[in-house]
Amino acid sequence: MARRNHTTDLGSIACDDLTDLGAGKEGWLVENPNLLTALDTHSIALANRSTVLVIEFSDGADPSGASRVKIRPTLSPIEAESISAIEWLVFDNVRVLAIGTSCGSQIVNTGRIIKLRVRGTKKDLTQDTSSEEICVVMPGVIARFDGSDMQSMLQRWFQESHTQFWDHKRDPDDSGSSFGRLPYQLWNVNKYGSCADAAVTGIMPPPLMEVQLFWFLNSAAFIVGQSSQRYFRAITIGDDAVISAFRLSEDRSRSLVGAILSKVVPATFSTIASFSKMIWRSEQKSPKKPEAKPQSFARASPLTCFKDHPRKGEKLTLSPSGTLAAITDSLGRILLLDTQALVVVRLWKGYREASCLFMEMLANKDKASSSSSYYEHVKSDYCLCLAIHAPRKGIIEVWQMRTGPRLLTIPCSKGSKILQPTYRFGSSSESASSYIPLELFMLNGDSGQLSVVNRLLN
Repeated sequence: MARRNHTTDLGSIACDDLTDLGAGKEGWLVENPNLLTALDTHSIALANRSTVLVIEFSDGADPSGASRVKIRPTLSPIEAESISAIEWLVFDNVRVLAIGTSCGSQIVNTGRIIKLRVRGTKKDLTQDTSSEEICVVMPGVIARFDGSDMQSMLQRWFQESHTQFWDHKRDPDDSGSSFGRLPYQLWNVNKYGSCADAAVTGIMPPPLMEVQLFWFLNSAAFIVGQSSQRYFRAITIGDDAVISAFRLSEDRSRSLVGAILSKVVPATFSTIASFSKMIWRSEQKSPKKPEAKPQSFARASPLTCFKDHPRKGEKLTLSPSGTLAAITDSLGRILLLDTQALVVVRLWKGYREASCLFMEMLANKDKASSSSSYYEHVKSDYCLCLAIHAPRKGIIEVWQMRTGPRLLTIPCSKGSKILQPTYRFGSSSESASSYIPLELFMLNGDSGQLSVVNRLLN
C-alpha cells in the first residue's frame, strides 16, 4: 500500500544569509531559545537577538528564489537590549513587521516584551460582536491596541513620511508627529505572579452588580440606554499559577466622574507640565519636547486561578474565536481550556516540549471527496482541529475539537517547527465562498524545506 502524504512541499528557504542566524548547525531552528519566527502568506521573518531576516515569496513561487531583506534595529548597548518578539501586522493595503525588545516601550511599559499577539473575530451567527486587536504581553502586564487605530496610524504614517518603513534615520524622539499617538489599554495581571504568556480571549459581559446599578440609575432618571464600557477576558499562564483568568475593564475607574477625570487630568497635567518646563528652563536654547509618560493601569479583576505546584504553564495558543485555549505545562501535559466557562474540557499526557496550533480541515468525507471544480468550500465545511507537535516523538498529531478523534499522525523531522500565518485585519469583505481556512505549515530548519499540511483527509 502506498504511503499517504499529508503535506505539500512549497520549496526551500535555505540561503547564505541564514548562517548569521545559526543555520548550518543541526537543530539550530529549535535549540536556540532566542531565535524567533513569524509567517505571513508571502513572507517569513526569522530573528535572533539583534538581526531580522525577511524572506519574501509570491504565490506559487519557490521560496528559494525569493527576495531577502536584512534588518538591524537600533538597540541600546548600555541596557543590553535585544529582540524578544516579532509578528506581522497585515492590513488590506499595509503590511509591516512589528518588533518587540527586551526593554519594552518607554511610553507603554519598560518590561521585556514576551509576545506580540494578533487576533480578530468577525460578527456572525456564533459571534455577537467583532473585535480586532494587537496585544503586547510583558511580565505581569498586558497592553491592548485596537486594530482599526493601528491601521489608521500606519496609513497616515505612510502617506506623510514618503519614506520606506525601515528608514532608521527617523528621529526616535519624534512621538508628536502629525500621525498622532496610538491609544491603548493597559492592565496589571500579576496578582498570581509574573506570567510567562497571556492573551485577551474576547469581550465578556460586565459584572452583575454593575448591570443592576446601571439599570437602577437609568430607571431613576427615566433614561433608556446601555453602558458603553467594554470588558475583556484575559488568560495568563506562569510559574506560580498554571492558569489565571481576569476581567479587564476599559476604564481606569468605576465611576463616571473617575472615568472623565482619567481622560481629562492626564492631558491637563501634561499641558501644565510642558508650560512649567518652558518657564523654569527658559535659559536653555533648545528645550526638548515633554516626554510622554506611561498611562496608569486599568482595572483587572481576578476571576479564577489554578495552582498545582510544581506544574508550570509554558505555552499558550488561542483558537480563532478565542473560545478555546491550548496550554502546555512543565509536566508534559496539554490542557484544552474553555475560555468562557473557564474549565478544562480535555487533557493530553506525555507531550513534553510540545507546541500547539489550531487549524481547520475538511473532515467531512462527503465534502472532502467532492471533486467538482465548480464547488468552493465555505467556512461551515471545515472543522476546528488542534495540531500537536511532539518533537520527542518526531510526529505531529491533528485532533478534532472539542472531543473528536485523532485525525492525522504526520512524521516530522528533527529540527522542525510548526508555523501559521498571522491574522489579516479587515478581511471581512471576503465572501463566504472565498473563505481561506486556518492552515498549518512546517519548516525543517536543517534542510530549509517549507511545507503545508493538506486541508483534505486522504
